[in-house]
Amino acid sequence: MFCVIYRSPQRDQTYLYVEKKDDFSRVPEELLKGFGKPQLAMILPLDGSKKLVSASLEKVKLALAEQGYYLQLPPPPESLLKIHLENKQ
Repeated sequence: MFCVIYRSPQRDQTYLYVEKKDDFSRVPEELLKGFGKPQLAMILPLDGSKKLVSASLEKVKLALAEQGYYLQLPPPPESLLKIHLENKQ
């Protein structure tokens, strides 16, 4: 099984995974509007031979099977206050 990964031109570090190249038929229209025109990033085998950096392989496979897409959002920003308080202890 392969997936095709697209980068969002509007949202930094946001990626959309779909099963087939240029097939966004199962992606909600509202999501695509907020995502912007998808820019092809890569085609990736989901056989475990390559690791995903910020996503769980199993979550991606499950989302693709159930809803036809997987949306990878950027990690939440670090709380500088939390880091400061942790370093004080």
